[in-house]
Amino acid sequence: MVMGLLGGLALFLFGMEQMSDGLKAAAGNSMKTLLGRLTRNRVTAALTGATVTALIQSSSVTTVLVVGFVSAGLMTLPQSIGVIMGANVGTTVTAQIVAFKVEEAALLIIAVGFAMLFLSNNDRVKQYGNIIMGLGMVFFGMSTMSEAMEPLRTYQPFIDLMAKMENPLLGILAAAVFTAMVQSSSATTGIVIAMASQGLITLAAGIALIFGSNIGTCVTALLAAFGKSTEAVRVACVHVLFNVAGVLLWVMFIPQLAGIVAAVSPASPE
Repeated sequence: MVMGLLGGLALFLFGMEQMSDGLKAAAGNSMKTLLGRLTRNRVTAALTGATVTALIQSSSVTTVLVVGFVSAGLMTLPQSIGVIMGANVGTTVTAQIVAFKVEEAALLIIAVGFAMLFLSNNDRVKQYGNIIMGLGMVFFGMSTMSEAMEPLRTYQPFIDLMAKMENPLLGILAAAVFTAMVQSSSATTGIVIAMASQGLITLAAGIALIFGSNIGTCVTALLAAFGKSTEAVRVACVHVLFNVAGVLLWVMFIPQLAGIVAAVSPASPE
């Protein structure tokens, strides 16, 4: 079970990295140019942050880019705030992708991406192949993690542990620490969705864990700002304050959020 979980997580993270590399290669230097030009007001800055993050599947990468831009004097602190706010919206695309029930097609997607990557001599086709193969590995990793955790549905110690996660503060803390360790809120999101698909956690507990991942992911920005200019450090602090404030604002309304999500979803996760 542990090997299946770790192996699935490794496939998931590697797939995310493959997609990110492929998207960045396909975009070329236009990604940096886009960030520089479209951050002149708060609205376009937020839209740019959301779009770029949705494309590269990593709010951490967007935040690190912003820290670098501010450190180099290419972006001001007010401009960076809008991008960071948008990045937190764009990163939700990852959750939507991994929630799709397409595990059965994962191997076919990987095969198609592999063929494009290794059988084509066109660089653009290779880049798209990298993206497609990465997407397939994300789905396959999710499926592997979900199957590995299925025995936990009847394992009483684990059931007791998950019952404690009904306390939102414990759930937030656990997810924040885990996300800080693996440097990926997407990894935490993937595991939470896999657990929910097996009925191992309630929707309310899942929301608390997602909140925690949003705090833990701030560590990446803090590390990126280490040794940089004062403005760059301020950008990282804004990222921390924005995410923590968002969690504090909504943590008391987790039951209501769970009710809304259950009402608008095609089927209740619980």
